[in-house]
Amino acid sequence: MIAFENVAYSYGGGALLSDVSLRLAPGSFHFLTGPSGAGKTTFLKLAYAELLPTSGHVTLFERDAHSLTRDEIALTRRRVGVVHQDCQFLDHLPLAANVMLPLTVAGRTGDPGNLTELLRWVGLGALGDALPPQLSGGERQRAALARAIIMDPDVILADEPTGNLDWEMSLRLLTLLVELNRMGKTILIATHDLNLIRQAKSQLAARVLRIKNRRVQLAGADL
Repeated sequence: MIAFENVAYSYGGGALLSDVSLRLAPGSFHFLTGPSGAGKTTFLKLAYAELLPTSGHVTLFERDAHSLTRDEIALTRRRVGVVHQDCQFLDHLPLAANVMLPLTVAGRTGDPGNLTELLRWVGLGALGDALPPQLSGGERQRAALARAIIMDPDVILADEPTGNLDWEMSLRLLTLLVELNRMGKTILIATHDLNLIRQAKSQLAARVLRIKNRRVQLAGADL
């Protein structure tokens, strides 16, 4: 689905990632770890063509990212749901409208019943009319997840989705991501939270990747 082949990315004249080769297989579950500034967010942006590699190839659904036109990139991104670390919403629109934005931008109306079911699934069924400033941190993250999957993507990328949440809320979000994986979605979570990784590995076969010395490698069994 998404593959990196000898990928390097340089920023500000210095190499941030180099010689990265891996494949995110359909239905797989991955964690990406590494210290702050190691390149986790950059890796995710490469994985959905927000950035293009300085060298090497990133393949998205059998297409080289370098060969995609702007319109083709936009279409490809509909197959990738992204949960950003700092989830942004339009504060003047109610939660339901914010979650529906990807469909609105794509010119699709969507099924109100599906939206109701999705909000109920993430535990926000009673908050469809609430404005984003009224939501707690955990509610915002679950709303961000709902928005990321409203287009029924094949892949979900999450950048530190539990970074600002307490442990109970982190587990609730992880439960939703595990359920999505069991539905066949490919999941990649960038995180510092080793306890979250251990909790996930007790439930499914999660692969742990670590960025070290500009390279992405399999983490050891110490996790």
